Amino acid sequence: MDVFLVPVAADRYELYCEVPDEPPPSAGEATAPGFYRRMMQWFRRMLAEAEQERRRAPDPDAGPRSIGTRVKVRVMRWVAESIAEQRLLWQLRGRAEATLVHPDDVSGDQAQQLLRRSLQRDWDRHRFWLVLDLLGGAASVLLILLPGPNLLGYYFLFRIVGHYLSLRGARRGLVVITWTKTPSPALTTLRGVVADSPESRETVVREVATTLRLEHLASFFQRAAMP
Repeated sequence: MDVFLVPVAADRYELYCEVPDEPPPSAGEATAPGFYRRMMQWFRRMLAEAEQERRRAPDPDAGPRSIGTRVKVRVMRWVAESIAEQRLLWQLRGRAEATLVHPDDVSGDQAQQLLRRSLQRDWDRHRFWLVLDLLGGAASVLLILLPGPNLLGYYFLFRIVGHYLSLRGARRGLVVITWTKTPSPALTTLRGVVADSPESRETVVREVATTLRLEHLASFFQRAAMP
């Protein structure tokens, strides 16, 4: 697994990776017993639907969407954004080794420190939000007395699972995974265009993404970089 230390400001970095989409649970898994397994199956199914919605091109021949369809699309887009922010940490849960690709004007030791600082910040942040969402989820249980689906409960359930998986990934990245450091001149090129406007740096950013064979790096950098 390759994790990229992307410069997004003069003195700020963000971790980035690209991994295959989460596969939906199989038919056999869908009937697995136990609350934890059912919860994880629901979570994986929602991730798979969100990825499909993110990749689906708009249909110009489609008629007006119903209110329910529009709400579902908005929810799936929100889920897809949450996936993009946390997927790196989720993927770290099952790794024993990983490669940290960093700008070649940053030493391996400096890159390791920046990695640990980022993972520790993520661990602290997701622990904080996990506690709050657990409280919100407990309060939302009262809504099961009302008719209709408990949308607020589903919202908190998704956030609780996401933060829990992120905590596990950040912890593993800090104490278990063996990191190999690899310098990258292409990432250093990104530092040189951070101060430029998104329009003027677009060509350079796309060339770097092509060099590193990262399909979504350009859009990630344009969102995260601070001119």
